[in-house]
Amino acid sequence: MELKNFIVDIPNYPEPGVIFRDITPILNNPSAFKMVVDQLAAYAIAQQATVIIAPGARGFLFGPAVSYVTNLRFVPVRKPGKLPRQVISAKYSYEYATNQLEMHVEDLKPHDRVLIVDDVLATGGTAQAICELVKKQQAMIVGLAFVVDLTYLNGKKDLTAYPIKTLIEYSA
Repeated sequence: MELKNFIVDIPNYPEPGVIFRDITPILNNPSAFKMVVDQLAAYAIAQQATVIIAPGARGFLFGPAVSYVTNLRFVPVRKPGKLPRQVISAKYSYEYATNQLEMHVEDLKPHDRVLIVDDVLATGGTAQAICELVKKQQAMIVGLAFVVDLTYLNGKKDLTAYPIKTLIEYSA
C-alpha cells in the first residue's frame, strides 16, 4: 500500500499559492491509518522514547495513537489559552503565519526521552517551538516523526541536531 495515494492536494488553501496536503483520507482508511501508526510506533520504540509529544490539532490525530500502541505517556502541546494549568510557551513561525505553543510545566521531567510526532513537516517552525519547550523542561529529544515532509520548504534545516523520521516526502 502506497501511503502517498491517501494524500489529497488542495491548491490555494488556506491562502493563494499554498498547496495543502490533506492527510484526512489516511484517517478514513483503517489499513492506511494502522500502517502510519505502526511505523511511527516502531520508530518510537527504536528511539527508546518514554514520552510522545504532539501539537494540536493534527498532531493529535497520530500522537495519542502512537502513545497507545507503545504504552508511552502522551503530552499535548496546544495554542495559547487551551491548557488549564501553569504553562511554558514558545513562539514560532510557519508558511503563512506566526503563533505560540504551550505545554504544562510539570508534564516533562529531566529524565524523559521525548519523541515529537506531527502530521506534516513544512518550515519546521512548530517542531522548533516544541523542541524549545522540551529543552526548557530539561528533557531529551530522541527524535521527530512526521507523516509528511514537504522537503521543498526545507523544514529539516534547523532540526539537524535530532533524528527525523518521515513516511511521505514531497519535493514540490
